[in-house]
Amino acid sequence: MALRIARHGRGWQVRPSDILRVGPGFDLGGFDTSATPGFDGGKAAGEAAIATLGGRLSELQEKLYAESRAGGSRAVLLVLQGMDTSGKGGISRHVLGMVDPQGVQVRSFGVPTPEERRHHYLWRIRRALPRAGRIGVFDRSHYEDVLVVRVDGLVDGDPWLERYREIERFERQTEEAGITVVKCALMISPDEQLARLAERLERPEKFWKYNPSDIDARERWDDYMHAYQDVFDHTSTPSAPWHVIPADRKWYARLAVTQLLVDTLTDMNPSWPPPGFDVSAERARLGALLTERADADREPPASRRKGRRKGR
Repeated sequence: MALRIARHGRGWQVRPSDILRVGPGFDLGGFDTSATPGFDGGKAAGEAAIATLGGRLSELQEKLYAESRAGGSRAVLLVLQGMDTSGKGGISRHVLGMVDPQGVQVRSFGVPTPEERRHHYLWRIRRALPRAGRIGVFDRSHYEDVLVVRVDGLVDGDPWLERYREIERFERQTEEAGITVVKCALMISPDEQLARLAERLERPEKFWKYNPSDIDARERWDDYMHAYQDVFDHTSTPSAPWHVIPADRKWYARLAVTQLLVDTLTDMNPSWPPPGFDVSAERARLGALLTERADADREPPASRRKGRRKGR
């Protein structure tokens, strides 16, 4: 088990993957977006736990990357979905920011480009899958095509069941290719979203984050929640389950995602690759160079000058 459960005191009381995973009968309508399920502790304890986990996450990611340099093909894909202001960007900055940048690929899927529109909606997704050894992050993802596209009525007919099946096949193929998919839905309340939108209009450094269309989307909140419920019902599978994370408390959402990634990588058990050279021989070569350098440093200065004059 990757997580050491804190039976007493502050910490995780159960694995986040167990308590946050979508199971039979999951009802988004009764979901408490301000809760901190499974974690016994407040903000200070949560932030301390994140700091502790950061070192472990960094080590595991480096092992995965090193494994790929020796021919390994495995990778991780973190899928982040959520309403505007739910904290997806904060996860990328504060969680993935704790590991070596060369081992992370972040991609955000907005409105399709003209070229992307000429292809199947999964075309651009396949092209953005993480390379071996990396943790890929989709800040919004292929699920936009069964959420925003559905709520905004951007396609004709009722293709959603077929798209759910296509997405399930795509994720199964992704897993078969060695990419472990971790799906996280960050869910906030309408009141919390309103407060975060208001904050963006009060702070000039956050103006760039504000989009008037966010207000328009609030008017279709119930439609979005219905679409999310269908997504969870149809695409949470044993190999690629959804984890629905309360996101009113940013620290808890970041902690939960961090722990999910640490547990996932620990279960994958990446290892340092064996050397492609003779370690003993290379130690001997390096030792000889070090001895030569030490002898040169111990040589009297006058002898070094005399030797240089003789060489002229």
